[in-house]
Amino acid sequence: MSGGVGRTPAIGLVLVGLACQEVGASIAVLLFPQAGPLGMVMMRLFFAAVVLLLIARPSLRGRSVRAWRSVVWFGVVLAVMNGLFYLALERLPLGVTVTIEVLGPLVLSIVAARRAAAWLWALLAFAGVVALGGGGWDRLDFWGVLFALGAAASWALYILASAETGRQTRGLDGLALAMSVGALLSLPFGWVDAGTALLRPEILALGFAVAMLSSMVPYALELIALRRVTASVFGILMTLGPATASLAGFLLLGQGLNVLEIFGIVLVIAASMGAVLTAPKPVSPSTGAPDDPFGEPVA
Repeated sequence: MSGGVGRTPAIGLVLVGLACQEVGASIAVLLFPQAGPLGMVMMRLFFAAVVLLLIARPSLRGRSVRAWRSVVWFGVVLAVMNGLFYLALERLPLGVTVTIEVLGPLVLSIVAARRAAAWLWALLAFAGVVALGGGGWDRLDFWGVLFALGAAASWALYILASAETGRQTRGLDGLALAMSVGALLSLPFGWVDAGTALLRPEILALGFAVAMLSSMVPYALELIALRRVTASVFGILMTLGPATASLAGFLLLGQGLNVLEIFGIVLVIAASMGAVLTAPKPVSPSTGAPDDPFGEPVA
C-alpha cells in the first residue's frame, strides 16, 4: 500500500470511491447510444469478472452444493441488479435513479430493525420519494421508475445473497465466481443490444474503464476504509450516494434537478442515515466486528 493512500482519511477514500462509481455510471450513459444499456452491463460484468478471477484465482473443486447454489444465486442477482439499474439510467437522471435504488437497502434495514422508531425513517423516505416526483410523477418516465424500483429490490437481494456467499466461500472467491456467472448470464442480452459496437476497440476500452471505475476501484477503497472506521460510520458515508450521483449527473451529463427533487434526495439521505444510526449492530462471527448494515454493490 502506498504511503499516500495509507495516510488518506477513511471519509476521503469513501468519497473518492463514490465519485469513481458515478463517473463510471456517467461514462456508461454516454455510451448507451453506441453499446446500449445491456451491452454496457455485459462489458462491466465481464471485465470485472476477468480482473477478479486473476486476483482471486478461485478453485472450482471442493465446494459444496450449498456453496455453488449461493454463488449462482449471487451471480443472478448481480446480473439483474446491474441490468435494471442501467435500463433505469437510460430513462431517468442519474441522481433520481440512485435515490430510488437506495430505497432497497433502506427498506431492508428498517424491516431488520423491528423497532417502532424505524417506521419514522420509512415515512421520511416515503416523503422523499413523493418530493422526488417534483410535484408530478408523470414527468418521470414510467418504465424508468419501474426499472429503478426493480434495481432497489435487487440491491436488497444483493445484500442477502452477498452475505450468504461470504459465509460459504473465502476471500474474493465467491465474488469472482458470482461475477463470472453474472457475466455469462448478461452475454446474450448484451451482445444483442450492443451488436457490432463490441468489435470497436475504443468501446471495449471505455467498457473496461466503466468496470474499473464502477466496481474495482470503489471496492478496493471501501475495503481500506472499513479497516479504519466502524461499519455504522461506513454505512452513513455510503448514504451520500444519491448526492454524489446528482452532482455527477449535473456536472458530467447536464442533468439538472428542480428544488423539489433536491429536497426529496435530501430526505432519502436523512432517512438512510437515521436507519443506519438506529439499527442494531449485528456482530460478525468470523471477525467479532459489526457487520456492514448498508452493503454497497460492487458491480
